Amino acid sequence: MELPHYETVILSDLHLGTPDAKAKDATAFLESLTCRRLILNGDIIDGWALRRGGTWKDSHTRFIRCVLRKMEKEGTEVIYLRGNHDDILERFLPMSFGGLRIVQEYLHETPAGNYLVVHGDGFDSVTTRHKWIAIAGSVAYELLLRINRVYNCWRKFRGQEYFSLSKAIKTKVKSAVNHVGRYEDQLRALALTRDCRGIICGHVHTAADKDLDGIHYLNSGDWVESRTAILEEIPGAFRLISFDEYPLNRARITQPSGAFSDPLSPEAEGLVTAR
Repeated sequence: MELPHYETVILSDLHLGTPDAKAKDATAFLESLTCRRLILNGDIIDGWALRRGGTWKDSHTRFIRCVLRKMEKEGTEVIYLRGNHDDILERFLPMSFGGLRIVQEYLHETPAGNYLVVHGDGFDSVTTRHKWIAIAGSVAYELLLRINRVYNCWRKFRGQEYFSLSKAIKTKVKSAVNHVGRYEDQLRALALTRDCRGIICGHVHTAADKDLDGIHYLNSGDWVESRTAILEEIPGAFRLISFDEYPLNRARITQPSGAFSDPLSPEAEGLVTAR
């Protein structure tokens, strides 16, 4: 069966190196399609977590291998934007080798106008001005996810559906809602100053596709809980999707691990080993 092809696929906030990263699902998602361009919009590898010991799984390596395979065998252009959790990359930017570019921001051209692609942490005052608070918040978030795992095991035992504690808190706590609102307003202002039709970001783990007074705002969400991505089906036509709404992925996720065993070239293998 021929896989669906997209102009661009945009993912962010995988947080590889943490126990709650849904790397297996993200790999299944990428394996179920082809694309001309893959944008990894920050916080793909969680350097903060890895510095604290982290949890690097085989599934995290498989995701990296999947991306390299797309570059090598499908000719996919990969654009990796620095996030705050992988901010170690900042000292090397910009960097380009083969089909991979690592950049601070990216201008995505479409027939309808340009879209500015940024991770978005530069518009989070906590991240930019008080990094120690941001790191403490990251630790607290990981703790909340652990509690969430236990809570949902209990819910599953009782025959109940999955429930996200973090999303419930974001929805009900007024300061969190206001924070996201201010974040969106600042990104809208940036798009206007750059004369862009829209802006695409991640960072806040809140997927969105909305109009902000004439600026098209897209947020790709995350692959820790929401498992969402942005697809550009034809130039300028974007669609926000979730993994659960993408039937091909549920089929591929049940395949044995051999589905990922296609060997890489020695050069690509070296990049994986270096990680």
